[in-house]
Amino acid sequence: MPYSLVVNLLPREPIQPGYLEGRHLHALFLSMVNAVAPDLATHLHSDTRDKAFALSPLQTRSPDEALQTFHTRPIPAGTSCWWRIGLLDEALFSQLTQLWLNLNPRHAWHLGAANLEIASILATAQSPQPWANSQTYSALFESASAEERYLSLRFCTPTCFRQNDYDTALPTAELVFGSLLKRWQKYSPIAIPWEVIELVRRQVFPCRFAVETRRVADQRSKFIGCIGTITYEILGQVSPDLIRQINALADFALYAGVGRKTTMGMGMARRIRS
Repeated sequence: MPYSLVVNLLPREPIQPGYLEGRHLHALFLSMVNAVAPDLATHLHSDTRDKAFALSPLQTRSPDEALQTFHTRPIPAGTSCWWRIGLLDEALFSQLTQLWLNLNPRHAWHLGAANLEIASILATAQSPQPWANSQTYSALFESASAEERYLSLRFCTPTCFRQNDYDTALPTAELVFGSLLKRWQKYSPIAIPWEVIELVRRQVFPCRFAVETRRVADQRSKFIGCIGTITYEILGQVSPDLIRQINALADFALYAGVGRKTTMGMGMARRIRS
């Protein structure tokens, strides 16, 4: 069962920009895991394959506004912040149950010298927060349309892909849906065969797009990714079963993220409907 959790945070001290980079938020998540499941935290830290979680950058704006991919100024103490954590594995969520159920506002989590309070965690769809949701893989698949041929995705943080030995920021249908399918196959009990990507390569193409490149850099590395909205259209004769599979993958983007470095805040994406 995939989850898209929204964690509402309140810093007691200013958070300096250097501690708002993806690697520090990655470390914050692992410290939260370590508080209730130390062995799991060690496993997640050492696992170099596709990991069962995805993180957003820390946000201080309304979710209706453009997402912040980096911060140039400190976040002042007392600022309401939110942070999206995507979980793809039911076992991972279950092992963290004590964390969700026993929130202690007096317990401080750390980003650099700043102490953070967790005010609440949202796990169900609600307005005006479009990033909070959870549903079983079966429900996600069964609710996917077998007729809809237009699939609009919004890349809200810089998104890039590994292609052969290099990175590319161009979100072709094959790369986007290939990334989603790889994670679906690893964590979902509902089968979607890899052959669907051959159909995507031949018959799914962008028909509308407004995307631009955006650089992500920290003290260790830099990446060029894309942000914006792109609509893919399924062309030609395609069976309802295959259309449903492609739609299910598009809906799955909310939980899984797309492309590289999703555990560091990149590739945060969701489907939008006109």
